[in-house]
Order: sequence, then C-alpha cells, then structure tokens
Amino acid sequence: MTQPIKKWRISNVEICVWENKKKFKDGEVSFKTATLSRSYKKKDEDIWRSEVINNIRRNDIPKIQVLLNKVQDYLFFEDSEHDKEEEEEE
Repeated sequence: MTQPIKKWRISNVEICVWENKKKFKDGEVSFKTATLSRSYKKKDEDIWRSEVINNIRRNDIPKIQVLLNKVQDYLFFEDSEHDKEEEEEE
C-alpha cells in the first residue's frame, strides 16, 4: 500500500498529500492529490476508525481551512522548491 508524501492533523481531522502517476503512450505524468479524513470511535467499540470526509460538520470547517492552507503552502512553495533542487542536481 502506498504511503502519503506529507500529512497534517488537527484533532480528529487529517489531510494527506499523495504522489500519483499516470502513464500515457508518450510517457508518464506525475501529479499530487489530497484526501481529507476524520477519525472517530464508535460508542459500543473501543476501536478508532477513519473515514473520508464527505459531509462537513460546522466544527470541522476551521480545522479543514487550516489544513487546506498547509497543503496549499506545501504544494506551491515547499514542493516546488524541492522540484527545482532535483532539476539542478540533474
């Protein structure tokens, strides 16, 4: 199973950035995606579970905003600097 390249968590909300590749007949394209998930524990079970967030609760909105800002900063600044360093090494 693949692992996220970066992740952040606030309370029970987590966002992960994933590296994806798509093959075409002329080559391969790399792109990144993000997934939001929420951890929860059922009342009758003592097991933590995680679900992809499809329905946003009012209390989740500030957490999600902060996490999305983190991802945006990473994708636009940190990740692009990393790409430039790799190009310079080649």
